[in-house]
Amino acid sequence: MNPEFMAKAIALAVENARSGRGGPFGALVVRDGAIIATGVNSVTAINDPTAHAEVMAIRAACRALGSFQLTGCDLYASCEPCPMCLGAIYWARPARVFFGALAEDAAAAGFDDSLIYRECGLPWTQRRIPMEQGMRQEAQAAFAAWREAARRVQY
Repeated sequence: MNPEFMAKAIALAVENARSGRGGPFGALVVRDGAIIATGVNSVTAINDPTAHAEVMAIRAACRALGSFQLTGCDLYASCEPCPMCLGAIYWARPARVFFGALAEDAAAAGFDDSLIYRECGLPWTQRRIPMEQGMRQEAQAAFAAWREAARRVQY
């Protein structure tokens, strides 16, 4: 872990919190010792519940690199990634992730993700938000189209 990059992620989080534009979270993507992209929590600023710092940094880095994967990159986050960000991180496939505060620290500040962690482990039939499955056979058409597509890109 490079302390300068972690300090930058933390500084982004502090600045964002003080500005009132979003939550107290910052992230950055680094490759070959250079910052490729940064992100701050922008959930309330742009009315987007997916606009977490890590997701914003991943989006910006992928645009900058012209790739949907962060091969050879490190992600620095001011706090342990939430379940959504963790999913995005696994899809982006950076080499490593470094984070500052723990999920329990975020919970103490009012950002408690423990319900989501618990819900992810439940079968869809037992989750708090009602979910209903339907038209499974018809939905297979999308997968058939994918398998048949000559120009598909595996990810």
